[in-house]
Amino acid sequence: MGVKQKSKSLKARSSGLSNGFVQLNVLNGKELTNRKFDSFTQKIKEYGHSGLTPTAIETFQINIGKLCNQTCAHCHVDAGPDRKEENMGREILERCLDIIQTYDIPKVDITGGAPEMNPHFRWFVESCFTMGKQVMNRCNLTILRANPKYYDLPEFFKKNKVHVISSLPYFTAARTDSQRGDGVFEDSIAALKMLNGVGYGIEGSGLQLDLVYNPAGAFLPGSQQSLEQQFKDQLKRRYDIVFNNLFAITNLPVSRFLDYLIESGNYESYMTELVEAFNPATIEGLMCRNTISVSWDGFIYDCDFNQMLDLKSAVKNPHINDFDLDELMSRKIVLNQHCYGCTAGAGSSCGGEIV
Repeated sequence: MGVKQKSKSLKARSSGLSNGFVQLNVLNGKELTNRKFDSFTQKIKEYGHSGLTPTAIETFQINIGKLCNQTCAHCHVDAGPDRKEENMGREILERCLDIIQTYDIPKVDITGGAPEMNPHFRWFVESCFTMGKQVMNRCNLTILRANPKYYDLPEFFKKNKVHVISSLPYFTAARTDSQRGDGVFEDSIAALKMLNGVGYGIEGSGLQLDLVYNPAGAFLPGSQQSLEQQFKDQLKRRYDIVFNNLFAITNLPVSRFLDYLIESGNYESYMTELVEAFNPATIEGLMCRNTISVSWDGFIYDCDFNQMLDLKSAVKNPHINDFDLDELMSRKIVLNQHCYGCTAGAGSSCGGEIV
């Protein structure tokens, strides 16, 4: 269930594009484009920012593993059924709980892969809920239909007041399946009905169900408000499905989407679009300023995208075993060219538009 990944060779080399502007244009010594763009660091200097620093740590985001029941074409995590070894263990999860409790971090954002496939997922969610934390789970929907052992997840989410954030590329089968694999749309609709069935997305239920939209090609998302209304109208009319909010997220030139840009010849035009759409009003609300991202093996990053490029936080020991809140709050956030994706147009974060 899911799109077969064409090649791992580009993914293995793509992190080499992250180290400064010149490297962004070069892959194994070959120029991807002759066009030279301003470095992101230089761009924000034009608006009075010598760098970026954190404002708070409001969200503790954890990539609990890269194991997934799908292999989506644009997955920036490069997740799939073959990533069995990259699952967060109990010891690291316990350390995460210690940090969340000790420093009173209010939100826990659980990502994957399909996070539900981690054997410690339910224990961790219950532990966070018991501590009074707001738990967000980024669910691909089809996991609810993948195996009978997951069929009770909607009830589990309800019991623990989990905020469910689910990816759905579009409200038609053709566009959804082209991005995520044959049959994904049908299973996603069935999963949304399961969630609605226990109260998710229903007004007044207190059970939050949000959808995530990513463009299917090398272009920026449209207006989040307009897209949300389209999705609500179409899903209600066609399938009697309801949800709360839609988050429109820009595809960043990382991992499989970078592979796609290079293979399709869209790399230069897409980077040009991101750079030319830079919006300084997004800087204050960037998610890297109030979130830290923890990888399955316990390393600390400024955001999920930096994690996929292995750009660790700029502290002495960027691992949760050496967690130092004071040092993290005084650090400079690690920036690079992919940051143009979060500052283009209305901006982009794990919660959708910024401005």
